[in-house]
Amino acid sequence: MAFETVIGLEVHAQLKTRTKIFCSCSTEFGKSPNANTCPVCTGMPGVLPVLNRQAVTFAIKAALATNCKIARESRFDRKNYFYPDLPKGYQISQYAAPIAEHGHLDIETSAGQKTIGITRIHMEEDAGKLIHDPHRAKSMVDLNRTGVPLIEIVSEPDLRSAEEAGAYLRKLHAILKYIDVCDGNMEQGSFRCDANISLRPVGQEEFGTRTELKNLNSFKNVEKAIRFEVERQTYVLEAGDKVIQETRLWDPDRNKTASMRGKEEAHDYRYFPDPDLVPLIVEDDWIQSVAKEMPELPDEKKARFVKAYKLSEYDAEVLTANIDMANFFEETVRPLTNIKQAANWTMTTLMGMLNAKGLDISNSPVSATAFSELLALIEKGSINANAAKTVFEEMTETGKAAAAIVKEKGLEQVSDQSELEGLVEEVIRENPEEAEAYRNGKTKLFSFFMGQIMKKTRGKADPKVVGPLIKSKL
Repeated sequence: MAFETVIGLEVHAQLKTRTKIFCSCSTEFGKSPNANTCPVCTGMPGVLPVLNRQAVTFAIKAALATNCKIARESRFDRKNYFYPDLPKGYQISQYAAPIAEHGHLDIETSAGQKTIGITRIHMEEDAGKLIHDPHRAKSMVDLNRTGVPLIEIVSEPDLRSAEEAGAYLRKLHAILKYIDVCDGNMEQGSFRCDANISLRPVGQEEFGTRTELKNLNSFKNVEKAIRFEVERQTYVLEAGDKVIQETRLWDPDRNKTASMRGKEEAHDYRYFPDPDLVPLIVEDDWIQSVAKEMPELPDEKKARFVKAYKLSEYDAEVLTANIDMANFFEETVRPLTNIKQAANWTMTTLMGMLNAKGLDISNSPVSATAFSELLALIEKGSINANAAKTVFEEMTETGKAAAAIVKEKGLEQVSDQSELEGLVEEVIRENPEEAEAYRNGKTKLFSFFMGQIMKKTRGKADPKVVGPLIKSKL
């Protein structure tokens, strides 16, 4: 029997406010355990929460960027469950009346564009974090994260593969970074995802029994976990057994999922309106003021890159997938004329270096200004591409300016025609058999002669001058 995969994603994004959602404690990451706490976020008796206005503004921005309808009135509820990292014994969240609903995102897949529905966006507070002692059978709790503002973005069950899930997450991640409401750091938990996966026979309308996957801290892990879970559920169903509704953890070391606990339903949390918080009223003026401040979104920037810079759809997609990379590229090309060359160098040499070093563009050892100066030397004909790669490698290691490295290493391009003409004649005299073979039709030997010239000039000869000379002399 053939099965269809049905996937829905729940994304938790920490908002970049300076203080927590219901108190004035700092949200700074990396502080000593329990340093960013107070009676409010640790749930002491008699305290009252006060809503952070900036968190609401960020939630409105996220709703606008994902085409959601913003509720003029929303409410906070208490989500009751008991866990050591939840000091109040409940989480303040939104359930019955979220701040936004009915949105969508368009994603690009190998099969083309697809629209993925967004069920809702709701605001809530984050829980703390348990730290398990590897040497003793004990766990400790750090409540610094307790009360950090979150938005949870719940997709419709419109995703049908790990590829689509990855594309959706990358698009959503890019949007949240573009509008600057979340730093997107998956390793620190600022952007994290739970995946709900079920299978159903092809053609069946009713959904199958779902499992929820947690502990997904990278795009690759999300895709790997979904693929494994689809294979696992397929095996269970083909064996005539039933899939159990449960929460499972992804183990990236063993590349498999493992059962964590039975999956809760909404009624298990006994939601009820939080009596300490009044309804949240979002006036039209507030929404309009946020809309006026909305920056250019990924799709808009991509379209502009194609139009303004005459780039291909693919190049524009790569260069705008990350707001920091898009800004880096625009700063790089500002003084340049050969935009395509700059795009190629950015996508190959620069990104290759970052991947090799495990770095993000935001902490690149070569700044946009320095990179632009290097590319300007190529445009002017001061150095050729081979020399430029040598210079770039030196820049990444030393931080020196491109012009200084060129001068220091004597890499200036040789473009003098009379000088190069003599070298071409010399190379032809030294290789008579190859010259004769070339004249007899083995034109692939052209690269041999070019290589000999580069060897004599230590890679500094200008190919644009040397190429025609080789052909004319032969």
